[in-house]
Amino acid sequence: MPIHDWTRVRANRFHDFHQSWTIRMKDALNAGLLPTGYLAMAEQKTGGPEPDVITLARPDGGFYSAQGTAVLDQPPKTKLRIKYEALGYARKANRIAIRHPDGELISIIEILSPGNKDSRRALGMRTRKVARYLTAGVHILIIDLFPPNNLNPQGIHKEICAWLHEEPKCEQPAGKPLTLAAYSAGLDIEAFIEPMAVGDVLTDMPIFLTPDRYVNCPLEATYMSAWDAFPAALKEPLL
Repeated sequence: MPIHDWTRVRANRFHDFHQSWTIRMKDALNAGLLPTGYLAMAEQKTGGPEPDVITLARPDGGFYSAQGTAVLDQPPKTKLRIKYEALGYARKANRIAIRHPDGELISIIEILSPGNKDSRRALGMRTRKVARYLTAGVHILIIDLFPPNNLNPQGIHKEICAWLHEEPKCEQPAGKPLTLAAYSAGLDIEAFIEPMAVGDVLTDMPIFLTPDRYVNCPLEATYMSAWDAFPAALKEPLL
């Protein structure tokens, strides 16, 4: 199903859709996409802004690094793949595990809303938090279905790179203002970016379990499921 133009409706309508989509992604991950020993939960506090979905590794789950798809065997099929190496040596001495009552935080999914980008403070808080997760070794999937504005004219990836003190190494392509970005947080940070536009079919994106292994998040199927349940009266301006 093509991505809808969510700028045509009030933010509360996207918020309603956003919540439904979040639950469908969480359910899909728990229904067999995540390997044994991992689980997904929705809207959990981990310090600062709450992620939409978190993936945890249970200490009693028997997880091991060989689970998931190996990047070397099947690299994620995104338009852009960028490695950031400058922080690697400094971060070797600073790695910490972010703990949660139900396990170790492995990865998070963030679906950006208009309110995340409508002020310099909100944008800074969100992108700074993403950078802190990455430097702590937490993998991240960012879903931004809203075009850049005057506060982030080059897109959300460039704002995240600024907090990482890295050059973005890519420009927002003309005609593709929306962004899907998966970040692998190893000793180096690697970004897998898929520029999108209204009318495109969503690309499934990787959720990393380790720096070199991932599972695919079914963005298209879960978006369609959430859309099917979205009230008809609220769909009309988007059709």
